[in-house]
Amino acid sequence: MAPSHVLRCCQRVLAWIPVAFITMVVCWSYYAYVVELCVFIYLTVFHFSFFMFVWSYWKTIFTRPSSPTKEFSLSKVDKEQYERAERPETQQEILKRAARELPIYTRTGSGGIRYCDRCQVIKPDRCHHCSACDMCVLKMDHHCPWVNNCVGFSNYKFFILFLAYALVYCLFIATTVLQYFIKFWTNELPDTHAKFHVLFLFFVAAMFFISILSLFSYHLWLVGKNRSTIEAFRAPVFSNGPDKNGFSLGFRKNVTQVFGDQGRLWLLPFFTSLGDGYTFPTRLVTADPEQATAVLHTSANPG
Repeated sequence: MAPSHVLRCCQRVLAWIPVAFITMVVCWSYYAYVVELCVFIYLTVFHFSFFMFVWSYWKTIFTRPSSPTKEFSLSKVDKEQYERAERPETQQEILKRAARELPIYTRTGSGGIRYCDRCQVIKPDRCHHCSACDMCVLKMDHHCPWVNNCVGFSNYKFFILFLAYALVYCLFIATTVLQYFIKFWTNELPDTHAKFHVLFLFFVAAMFFISILSLFSYHLWLVGKNRSTIEAFRAPVFSNGPDKNGFSLGFRKNVTQVFGDQGRLWLLPFFTSLGDGYTFPTRLVTADPEQATAVLHTSANPG
C-alpha cells in the first residue's frame, strides 16, 4: 500500500485536471476566434471580455482561502482538558469558556459551540471545514473543482465575476459566430478546416453559456439574500434557533457585503468585500429588543 503522503500528492495532481481542461478550452477558443475566424471588427471587444474572464478566473484559482487565526485556537491548558474530557457535555463547557470573549453567535444544531477537531479551532460564524483543502475556510460557500479551490470570504467576489465574464465571453462568441454557423449549414463558407472551428465554437460557447447562466443566477440570488451555498441548504443556528435570514440586512447591504461600498470597483477583480471574515452583522431576533440591538451592534463593530 502506498504511503498516505503519496496518495495525497496524487490527489493534488488529479485535482488540477478540471482546471487544465477549462484552460485548454479557453486557449482553443482564442485560437479559433482570433486566428481561424479573424473578424477584425470584433477583436477589440473579444480581447476585453477574454482578458476580464481570464483575470477573474486566475484570481479565483490562486487566492488562498482565509482560515481562522490563533485567536480561535484553544489555549494549551484548555486543549489538554478538552482532549482528556470523556463526556461531550464537559467538552462543551470548556469550549463555552474559551469562546466567551470571541464574537461568535452561531451554534451547532444542538446549541453547542462549533469546534473543528481536525483544525483544532473554534469555528467563527459562517466558517466550515473543507475536506478537499483540509482546512477551515472563513465564510465558506463551496469547494469548486473547476477552480481547484475553496470559494469563500477571500475570493467569493472573484468567483462571481468569473461567472459573469465567462457568460459575457460565451455570449459574445456565440452571437458573433452565429452568422458563420448559419453559413456553414447552407454551404456558403469556404471549404477549409476553419469551418469546423466555427461549428465547434458556436456549440461550445452556447453549451457553456446555458450551463453557467443557471449557476450565475443562483449565486446572484444568494448574494441578494446574503447566504452561502451551505447556508441555503442548512440554515445557520443562533441562540434562538435556525434562521435562514439571520445574516440578511436588506438587498442593498447584502450586495455591498460582497462587492464593497465603492461601486466603481464592483466589476474589477480586486478584493473589496466588507468585513474581516470573522464577524458579520446579524439581525438576531430575541425576546429582548435591547439585547437584539446590542448583538447587532457588537457583530457589526468587532473589537
